[in-house]
Amino acid sequence: MTQKPSPDDLDISQALWRKSRRSGGDSSCVEVALVQGYIAVRDSKNPHGPKLVFTHDEWTAFTSGVKAGEFDDLLA
Repeated sequence: MTQKPSPDDLDISQALWRKSRRSGGDSSCVEVALVQGYIAVRDSKNPHGPKLVFTHDEWTAFTSGVKAGEFDDLLA
């Protein structure tokens, strides 16, 4: 099994970052990009700050959990 790279190991200089269409006009959003086969995540108000990197399977598990309401209790 190949070890997942750290964010510093990926070349994100040409990444096409995007955020949800439901995001407001301010810069307090999460942005995502596909980078060398991994999903990179960053804070839009700090684009040069730290990034998180997820495999396709990790991202699928997370977004499936969000859609299924598995984190809804965190909004209470």
